[in-house]
Amino acid sequence: MKIPTVLVAPMAGGPSSPELVSAAARAGSLGFLAPGGGPASTLVGWMSQVEGDYGVNLFAKQKPFDSLIDVRRVAAELAPGEPLPEVDYSNEWDAKFAAILAAEHPPVVVSSTFGPFAPEEIDALHERDIAAWITVTTPEDAVTAAEVGADALVVQGPDAGGHRSTWTVEEEPDSRPLEELIRAVAERTHLPIVAAGGVRGKGDVDKLVQLPHVVAVSCGSAFLLADEAGTSPANRELLAAGGQSVASRAFSGRVARGLATDFSRTHEDMPAIYPYLSPLVSGLRKADPVGNAYCLVGTDVAKLSGGSVAEILRRLGPHQGVVY
Repeated sequence: MKIPTVLVAPMAGGPSSPELVSAAARAGSLGFLAPGGGPASTLVGWMSQVEGDYGVNLFAKQKPFDSLIDVRRVAAELAPGEPLPEVDYSNEWDAKFAAILAAEHPPVVVSSTFGPFAPEEIDALHERDIAAWITVTTPEDAVTAAEVGADALVVQGPDAGGHRSTWTVEEEPDSRPLEELIRAVAERTHLPIVAAGGVRGKGDVDKLVQLPHVVAVSCGSAFLLADEAGTSPANRELLAAGGQSVASRAFSGRVARGLATDFSRTHEDMPAIYPYLSPLVSGLRKADPVGNAYCLVGTDVAKLSGGSVAEILRRLGPHQGVVY
């Protein structure tokens, strides 16, 4: 398939709106719907609204915790007296996957985060002429992704905003810089690579596309302030004010990168309790939306700027697409 050099990465939680993804298509790029842990019905609605080629990113199923000791300890601190929230470890993966296969206007690519597709799922995507990309953060995961039949790898480095795509909640992410990580992955597999994490300008794109097997660069945070993005007004204000981004479990219970807050600074030792943390801290976020903010973003926040998707893409380009 032919893909643009610069892609608009999936950003769950609102920014990757159908308007953003449609604008990316009109500008010659490829954007991704990002339902995250939300319901399959939301994805169905979004797919019916998107115009042009698009992708979808899915959160893989999570293995249920063997013990809830850490969850109960955090709950006693953050929401004393409240029952533990009900969570969906499945992320409605099966329902979303079925909706994609049944879509009248299906995506051209489906990517996975937090784990790989099964080989039979990749076969099902291929039957509908949909490519299967798998997000990896280690060379070992890249090898597994190749073995199950992935068409391409999204190699995500530590500067990326949002969740780091480790395949278990508990594991610590690989800390190697993106370029070093890509070279390590390229030594283990010959699959095409989409580089992701920390891209802020044309120079970053130019440098990454020279690395082995890199066919495209995925940019997420660069589009958080785009006119068409579904980024909330509150988060737009926080991003415009700037600040340091940190990688921490204090945002969701998984390692994710976002704007440092009072909460992240005082909970640096948050255990791996995703997806329980967000509902446990929801009351605190409503009471103090700045001190307890949930604003996921990559490094170099000061370099983010607004404008239309087309304008931001022009600042990152121009680049021709590639066939792989």
